Amino acid sequence: MSGWLCITGLGPGDLAQRTPEVTAALAAATDLVGYGPYLARVAGHPDARRHPSDNREELDRARHALTMAEAGQRVAVVSSGDAGVFAMASAIFEAIEHGPSAWRSLDIRVLPGISAMFAVAARIGAPLGHDFCAISLSDNLKSWDIVTTRLAAVATAGLVIALYNPQSRARPWQLGAAFELLRQLLPATTPVIFATAASRPEEQIRLTTLAEADPAWADMRTLVMIGTAATRIIARPDAAPFVYTPRGMSAA
Repeated sequence: MSGWLCITGLGPGDLAQRTPEVTAALAAATDLVGYGPYLARVAGHPDARRHPSDNREELDRARHALTMAEAGQRVAVVSSGDAGVFAMASAIFEAIEHGPSAWRSLDIRVLPGISAMFAVAARIGAPLGHDFCAISLSDNLKSWDIVTTRLAAVATAGLVIALYNPQSRARPWQLGAAFELLRQLLPATTPVIFATAASRPEEQIRLTTLAEADPAWADMRTLVMIGTAATRIIARPDAAPFVYTPRGMSAA
């Protein structure tokens, strides 16, 4: 089979934060597959065919991409951020596991990108300097009970939390519910970062505390990062503060 499939992470938005490896794969692809708004961020080869689809059609999108690669096409599947973080890489491999045996012999590569949590952390300092985790607040693929169980466990364990998919029009209440849960487990002064459209021209970053955090500040383009009792804020006279989490638990 002469076709191939690359699962690419576009990074957070700024072209300067897209890897050369991903850019080369997009330019070489005959077919570009992905969620419509993500495909709009891709130049690609002028003759490449585009196959946009809706945000909740990941497995159908994966099967379509694999079928085209099997037919000899050079397919690039695009995801925002990193393709392996709540994105298309997992959907592709799920489709392979349950699909035709021929798909297991395809030339498939996963090309990493900068995930939103790393882009946001770099914009504000080093909040992920100690142990951390990433949790999606979407309950489309798991129950809300699982979400709250995990939130409670990692908050109690002292991990910095990066919340993906904090809320949408279909899920307007979940971020507020998550804050109410975390306020029972973490100090009211725990730093909370709201970062919308990180690295893009419309970027907005807001630093607040868990006590003051307002779910209305978030949408699906927002990553919400919640520190720990150890997370520090360094005030600066003429610029936004730095936020960091010490590498050692005994650091003062």
